[in-house]
Amino acid sequence: MPVRSAALATAAGAALFLLAAPAATAAPHDARHVTESVTVDPTGRIAADGTVTLSGTYRCTGGTGPVYVSSTVSQSDPSVRYGVGGTRAVCDGLEHRWVNTGTPDSVTLKPGAAHVEATLMELRFTGIVPLPSFHARHGQDVTLVQG
Repeated sequence: MPVRSAALATAAGAALFLLAAPAATAAPHDARHVTESVTVDPTGRIAADGTVTLSGTYRCTGGTGPVYVSSTVSQSDPSVRYGVGGTRAVCDGLEHRWVNTGTPDSVTLKPGAAHVEATLMELRFTGIVPLPSFHARHGQDVTLVQG
């Protein structure tokens, strides 16, 4: 009889766990608990010489290696992205601004609609090889303006 009681108690505990799990996952998102994020400003700039400037904000915590905010831009063909600079990040849990500037090599971007992806990435050293570890990523449609 004690074995049967233990089995019933285990089954009852499992049922309570399964019933409680959806309630825990359905809790509303609380922005105060977000520790790492990256955003993209809705407007980027193109200088007369083709230099592109993109910006946004980031927040990260900790990190054992150097952390960077990198950005790419695409225009007309979303499968082709061009790198636009990189900024060293300070991972102290506070929100910071990032600004990346660069001139894509093989294309001339034009004012108008574009898509920007910003990535918050850490280089973690495994032995002598640095491997990327992604903290946050955000893609956003933007408008590139002359200036």
